[in-house]
Amino acid sequence: MRALSLLTRVVPHGLASPLVRFGSTVASSISPSQRTIVERNRRRVHGEDMDPALLEAEVREVFRTYGRYFLDSLRLRDLTPEQIDRGFSHEGIEHVTEALDRGVAPILALPHLGGWEWAGAWISQVKGWQVAAVAERLEPPELFEWFLDYRRSIGLEIIPLGPGAAAEVSAALAAGKILCLLSDRDISGDGIEVEFFGERTRLPGGPALMALRSGSPLLPTAVYFEGDRCHGVVLPPLDTERRGKLREDVTRVTQDLAHALEELIRRAPEQWHLMQPNWPSDYDALGIERPEWARDAG
Repeated sequence: MRALSLLTRVVPHGLASPLVRFGSTVASSISPSQRTIVERNRRRVHGEDMDPALLEAEVREVFRTYGRYFLDSLRLRDLTPEQIDRGFSHEGIEHVTEALDRGVAPILALPHLGGWEWAGAWISQVKGWQVAAVAERLEPPELFEWFLDYRRSIGLEIIPLGPGAAAEVSAALAAGKILCLLSDRDISGDGIEVEFFGERTRLPGGPALMALRSGSPLLPTAVYFEGDRCHGVVLPPLDTERRGKLREDVTRVTQDLAHALEELIRRAPEQWHLMQPNWPSDYDALGIERPEWARDAG
């Protein structure tokens, strides 16, 4: 990551971009486990009878957009707010401003798609809004610390996923900070069972739980690569009105979020770079033991 960061600083973007694109294409051929998951996700979007040529083209594009995500993200700390603004467009931003005008910080629930960190930098450096995000701890710890420093340098407050994360998230919302949560993969294994692209799996219940408890609007959001720019799309807030027991409400809202994420992903499935097993059947396809939560699933 340090080498790639240095590359973005010393090599002109017009030259670095094709280099990263070439490297990503190579990676798509030498990463069999990740390629298997990417292929399965494409079929979830398009159907099992997906045309083989389209499947191959989309798999390669997923790896290429993943490489672009890193390249564009690492450029951010060397760009001015004016340059970041020129590289970003948006629709549905009124859902964010309406919440902030009411004195309520919204929760943006995103899939692993496109270039969300560019949007985070735009929110912070161009709009001047405070933004916090929860991040998975990485190994080795030095890599995680590097990512923390980098993300803080572009204006993001990072809350490490762990036992104290819920309290920090609540404090961030109470302080009026926009909260960004990647929501299409359950890392902890104790998420909410939903139907996601026609198959049962689990998604994190945190976005729904925080919205129900805090009164913050829950906004399904995605950031796409469109030409040389990033384009953010914010959907209207989900229905987070309390109707019954908290667990039942969390399940209902998480299922609604799953359907909204499907809608956002279907706009550009070739940019959905989720490369880890996310459904019980993914573990079977990779020939590895299912985690405990998935052992009784179909």
